[in-house]
Amino acid sequence: MSDLTLAAAQTLVATALRTARERNLKPLCVVVYDARGALKSFAAEDGTSLRRGEIARGKANGALALGLGSRAIAKRAQEQPEFVAAVSHVVGPEALVPVAGGVLVRDGEGRVVGAVGISGDTSDNDEICALAGIEAAGFNGDTGA
Repeated sequence: MSDLTLAAAQTLVATALRTARERNLKPLCVVVYDARGALKSFAAEDGTSLRRGEIARGKANGALALGLGSRAIAKRAQEQPEFVAAVSHVVGPEALVPVAGGVLVRDGEGRVVGAVGISGDTSDNDEICALAGIEAAGFNGDTGA
């Protein structure tokens, strides 16, 4: 199994932010956790709005906690709002943000090695940047789609 190293996490963040600038997106916050939930890397671009970092953390935390990309968590929130509300209550409101932009990081064998959460633009654009960063770092992204 490949570990999500600091160098890989930094590549992920740099590529996600470069992708955002190439697409002329709003300023982003990017958070990367390893498989055990330890913070590996974080960046907040100049001009991000207040609490974007917490939202990015919630997207990544939720993906790790439930083993689902946050796109799947968003779908589940629509289908089973009571479940997602209950999980949010148990883990805390900043630990689960059920919208796209929280992506599981998988190695070549499909094992979860971490998660990335991005917030700042639309959730779909956040997810696009996460996937670009994950790929650049040599891993596969799992959005839950």
